[in-house]
Amino acid sequence: MSLVIERKSWLAEHRGWEDVVSACLGVLIILSPVVADIAPGVAVIISAGLAGTLITMLALLELMSLERWEELLELACGLWVVVSPLVLGYDGTLRLAHFVLGGAVAVLALLELWQDRNRRSET
Repeated sequence: MSLVIERKSWLAEHRGWEDVVSACLGVLIILSPVVADIAPGVAVIISAGLAGTLITMLALLELMSLERWEELLELACGLWVVVSPLVLGYDGTLRLAHFVLGGAVAVLALLELWQDRNRRSET
């Protein structure tokens, strides 16, 4: 009798911590205009607020049920946060913060999409 133990890479399986981190990043995006070293315009505040709220809500929704569309929308929001400084024309610490935070959201969303692809191909 042979016992086969299957080891999965930590990258191959969707884990809850990824969604918690995404939700925290969303909150940081919401708060970023408040702690910025510049006085952001109304468009910047609305953009960061909407994108951060969507990212947070989608991440929390993923904790309840994993759906591909949630990660796709999270990826789109993360990419928007990255390009919004270029589109809305602001710079300084807020620009850097949005590059980093939006990039982190996008990378996590891509990782989760990749994990879901692997999970779905196993079933």
